[in-house]
Amino acid sequence: MAERRQKPEILHTETVAKSRLFQIEQVHLRFSNQVERFYERMKGSNRGAVMVVPVLGDKLLLAREYAAGTDNYELGFPKGLVDPGEAPIDAANRELQEEIGFGAHQLTLLKELSLAPGYFSSKMQIFLAEDLYESRLEGDEPEPIEVVPWPLEKWQALLELSDFSESRSVSALFLTQKHLNLK
Repeated sequence: MAERRQKPEILHTETVAKSRLFQIEQVHLRFSNQVERFYERMKGSNRGAVMVVPVLGDKLLLAREYAAGTDNYELGFPKGLVDPGEAPIDAANRELQEEIGFGAHQLTLLKELSLAPGYFSSKMQIFLAEDLYESRLEGDEPEPIEVVPWPLEKWQALLELSDFSESRSVSALFLTQKHLNLK
């Protein structure tokens, strides 16, 4: 096992930019070997986020929605922020209902992922949703999200699609494959 390293000392932190979603901080660090560096990091709301892999019978349910970052419609799993005071498991069930019109009687936490730990402090919890029931909640999406059923046994074919490229959805797919022992 690797030796645990001493974290660098934070000498100073300063906000250098801010938007309604993010705050960018410059962090002045001193490492244990006395080398000093400036890093930048994005600070989100620290509320956390969830992504949900819904399984209905022998199908995965995916969501196709517009992504401003790529200026494309992307295929992935339902996701969203955890509301203040809300438990992540409740946020997962809410996002399912808002985005694809289903709730889940069974939600299993598969893993908590770091999004980009070198620059971003936020984490996302990945849930598997099973034993689904129809239920729709009003979400904040500007247009209806297209729900795309996908055969569970053809999960590997998702990796060939150009619009299924978000790293969090790909990770969630592999976590689901491992949990369900899909071949």
